[in-house]
Amino acid sequence: MNILFIMYDQLRFDYLGCAGHPHLETPNFDRVARMGVRFTNAYCQSPICGASRMSFYTGRYVSSHGAQFNGYPLRVGEQTLGDHLRKAGMGCWLIGKTHMKVDAEGMARLGLERDSVIGARQAECGFDAWVRDDGLWAEGPDGFYDEKRSPYNEYLKSRGYPGDNPWAQYANAGVDAEGQIASGWMLSNTDQPANIREEDSETPWLTRQALAFMEETEGPWCAHVSYIKPHWPYIVPAPYHAMYGPNHVPAATRSEDERRDTHPVFDAFLSGKVAEAFQREEVRQKVIPAYMGLIKQCDDQLGLILDRLEDSGAIKDTMIVLTSDHGDYLGDHWMGEKDFFHDPSVKIPMIVYDPRPEADATRGTECAQLVEAIDLAATFIEAAGAEVPGHVVEGRSLMPWLRGECPDWREVVISEYDYSLRPFGETLVGSSADARLFMVFDGRWKLIHAEGGMRPMLFDLETDPDELNDLARQPGHEDQIARLRGHLAKWGLRMSQRVTRSEADIAAMRGKSARKGILLHLYDGSEVPQELTRAYRGKAEARFAPPDEG
Repeated sequence: MNILFIMYDQLRFDYLGCAGHPHLETPNFDRVARMGVRFTNAYCQSPICGASRMSFYTGRYVSSHGAQFNGYPLRVGEQTLGDHLRKAGMGCWLIGKTHMKVDAEGMARLGLERDSVIGARQAECGFDAWVRDDGLWAEGPDGFYDEKRSPYNEYLKSRGYPGDNPWAQYANAGVDAEGQIASGWMLSNTDQPANIREEDSETPWLTRQALAFMEETEGPWCAHVSYIKPHWPYIVPAPYHAMYGPNHVPAATRSEDERRDTHPVFDAFLSGKVAEAFQREEVRQKVIPAYMGLIKQCDDQLGLILDRLEDSGAIKDTMIVLTSDHGDYLGDHWMGEKDFFHDPSVKIPMIVYDPRPEADATRGTECAQLVEAIDLAATFIEAAGAEVPGHVVEGRSLMPWLRGECPDWREVVISEYDYSLRPFGETLVGSSADARLFMVFDGRWKLIHAEGGMRPMLFDLETDPDELNDLARQPGHEDQIARLRGHLAKWGLRMSQRVTRSEADIAAMRGKSARKGILLHLYDGSEVPQELTRAYRGKAEARFAPPDEG
């Protein structure tokens, strides 16, 4: 069986037709949901691109793999999907974005060259790269944000788009009334059509790369098709720019009460430039229709992939997974972007289609169990026919739920956020080691714990599904706070770094040293079977004369 693992960057869990969006129709996302299972309580391990993705690719929590923010290298030797799946006889390919930073120092220390097979895989997060393009070709006075070559930019140049960076000048910019570049970085321009032929924009380009891969590559394979959109810059080509308007923009989910007695870290985010931009209603009125247009384009391109799979018959032996690395506040809770733990940011869409007959009973259903992003790595390993190495992969396979079984399952989901690189990372706490946040959610109660001696935040999603009332601002819920902190403490004591020995290895090793002659503190040897002391018994030959006592 093959695995088609599709990720859409910054796609909110509730901006899909099958998730109940009132205006946005996504027939192809819905099509996969009818074929498989939609997990309605899926959460990412961190609401920031790089950290979240490294958890997807390793099956491990952020504090386990250590790449806790964008630009933090994933250390050499960290096992990834590619390592696990190749061991099971399945190739593992990248088509699009990973946001992975290579551990160049670690590679140099071990003498790994990037042009070697193992070096290339270490540099590409364990994948074999069909095409990698992280899709953020921003340019400023100090150069490019991403210093690697952009395959997409090279494609645009081949199609006649001029300049050194047509990604910025055409794919992510419109044209204003004076004929000047209307950059998508400026939110006032996001209602403009991108100055590019729709078929040349990023999402169709990556779709063609995926279709070419499926046409040319023989299985079994796992293909990670990783789109940059609907991530900002929020600008989309015609006709998608005009499909939605202010009448499709919902009222922001926020209240003035949220800004009363606000938690210090949350208050710091609310005072930042991103939040201030999305606190302006004119920004929401322009950005959200563009965001919806980007999603609609993604859905149309997904349809092309599904049609190809169906026409070729490959749909019968291809697992399909649709998900996102995190969400987007879009002005909810007075916030923009992600970076915190309200559901619009940390909850993710997750739809899984398993073509095998064992999954027939669950087709078109929803599963409300608490699911984590790291569960996909375990799911893929089991789908490839291998045993999940539980001493390495911390996620749990979703295969039982796909088969209609009811396994013993987790009580809480955990997410982490390291804000030490934020401007307030050095003002709110005394040490960057304390610039950390943790979310614990049990399906009803959500606790946000902040290191550095600050109070927590607490939400009851049963009585307050929009998470507007921070109950930890006043006394009365100490029992729930203590209970959830207990879950966090238990999670913090997990065995996460003993990755070179499995439970089976340990069982096989236990007591073996005695059979190799390590016999500690015996009095006369009668305490153990005679065979263990055989090498130490027998007639001795006197090789040296005793000392002359005269």
